[in-house]
Order: sequence, then structure tokens, then C-alpha cells
Amino acid sequence: MTHRRSVAIALTLGAMAVAAAPLRADVRADEKGKVEFAGMLGRMFNLFGGKGAREGVASTVAVKGDRKATLNDVTGQIIDLSEEKIYDLDLKKKTYKVTTFAELRRRMEEAEKKAKDDARKEEGGAEQKSAPPQKQMEVDFDVKKTGQTRAINGFNTQQTVVTVTVREKGKTLEQGGGMVMTTDMWLAPAIKEMKEIRDFDMRYAQKLYGPMMAGVSAEQMAAAMALYPMMKQAAAKMNTDGSKIEGTPILTVLTSESVKSEEQLAAEAKQSTDQKTQERTSVSGLIGGFAKRAAAKKMGGDDAGKARATFMTVTTEVLKVATSVTPDEMAVPAGFKESK
Repeated sequence: MTHRRSVAIALTLGAMAVAAAPLRADVRADEKGKVEFAGMLGRMFNLFGGKGAREGVASTVAVKGDRKATLNDVTGQIIDLSEEKIYDLDLKKKTYKVTTFAELRRRMEEAEKKAKDDARKEEGGAEQKSAPPQKQMEVDFDVKKTGQTRAINGFNTQQTVVTVTVREKGKTLEQGGGMVMTTDMWLAPAIKEMKEIRDFDMRYAQKLYGPMMAGVSAEQMAAAMALYPMMKQAAAKMNTDGSKIEGTPILTVLTSESVKSEEQLAAEAKQSTDQKTQERTSVSGLIGGFAKRAAAKKMGGDDAGKARATFMTVTTEVLKVATSVTPDEMAVPAGFKESK
């Protein structure tokens, strides 16, 4: 599991205290997480992500002081904030590799650039001489307590749904298009030790200058944000305002949707009409039209004509929480050799 809970774009996460840090508690949580992408991103990550990408990954997350360790059956990772280093462990080969925060920043920037280039090629954007001017966007934040209750993994939880909407300034979402990020959370009464994990992620974000999104790797978020730039604003709002919600999330399902504007839908409708007209007037056009539609279906579906489309879903579940962590759990295991 590579650099999970880190992302690719620099954002302000809100003012944080600069006074001396309070004494921190130890915490260890067993979790299961799954990241699903639609379209081109989904095909890419399913191809290289293996079984974990398809079924999710169970892992243990522990925080002690300036270190956070994440382990599953095959791989592990230790983040050290004081050293500004990441230790990636291969548990089968008994090796580890060290990456500095500076090197990770460089990789994230390269991943974002590559994703943008790939997106331009996919959309034929390489032929465009200039990009359209950036629109001014507004961000809406809504919290709804549904009143629903549910017992999950021994925790009594209540449902809260958080919706972040990014839309063009002065227009409704349907008029100008945009993005919707919905977080469906089942919250247990606050477990103070679990706050240590989020606090660690926030401190990590400050050092790495990126917003945190649980369960998503730097490479995944670099690619997603390159294709959907409005994710930057939505993730920032979710982190700053979402952190004020009381309780500990036991099961969280975060869904990100892109929303097309009225202008985009009209253009797609016209293009579809023109294509059908061409197909009716020639045999080659008819065959080409069938081929295009078959290819679109095979590659993950065709969102043309649809106002909203889900492009990312992140599911995170807390299975068990413990409040004791030994120093050995936070260190590279004895006998592991460094891989250069």
C-alpha cells in the first residue's frame, strides 16, 4: 500500500495551533479500505492494483508520537514526521525502501503532470492551442444528521451525511456544472484516541503540503485531481469543516461526482445527433458508429448525455481500536534489509 492517506495538490488546511503540542496518546486500529475509480482511472488502477484494488485492503494503523505505521499482509509503511521520511516495507521479501518527503513531492508533481498529459491526449486536447479561462468557483457545505442508527463492529453508530458542492460562481450546479463530494458517515461516540490518527494525518499534510483523504494514495489523487481539478477545493472544504463534526467515523463512504453544465450537455446532444446523421448516410459511418459505441461500453461505459457521473468512491471501515502501541510496532522489523 503506497503512501495511503496522502494526496497530490498543495492546499491550505486551515489555521492550526502553533503552541507546544499536548501529550499524545497511542492508538492502533484495524481497518479495511477500498478505492474505486470509474473510467480511465478505474481501468488503470484495477489493472495494476491487483486483488486489493478490486476487493479492498485490510490493514492495521498505529500512531505513536511522530510515527505512524500502516501494515497489511503483504506491505507496510512507516511515516516519520521528525525525520521527514517514509519507510515502505515488503513483508514477503523482508526489505524496505526509504523515501524523503522532498522526493515524494517530486513524484506527486510528476504523477499530476503525466495524468494531465494523458487526459489531454484522451480528449484530443493536444490540438488545442490555448486552454479556456478558469471559472470562479464557490463551495457549499451541508451536514445532515439522518437519525438512522446502526451497530457496526460492536460500535453503536448514527448516520451523518456531509455534502460539499463546488459550482460556478453565480450559477446553480445544474446551470454551470461542477462537482459534488458526498461523505456518508456512521459515527460512534468520540473515541479520543482515534483523533490521534487524524491529527497525525493533518500534521503530515502540513509537512507535505497536501490535503488528506483517507485511503487514497498520492499517485491516485494526483491522477484524479489532474482530471478533476475541482477536487482540490472540495477536499480542502471537507477537511476543514468536516473536522468539526463530533464523533468517530466507523464506516465512511465518500463518493465524488462530476456534474456537467447545461452548455456541455447541449454540445454532447448536438454531437450525438451529428454522429447519427453521419451513420445513416454511409455504410462506413454506420460501422464506425457501432465500433465507437462498443469500445466505449467495453472501456467502462459512456457518460455522454448524463448530467452526473460518479468518478471515485472511497470506503473506509474501522474494525477494532486498541490504545496500546509498543515501540517495536513502529520500527522497521529486525532483519529487514534496505533496498536502494
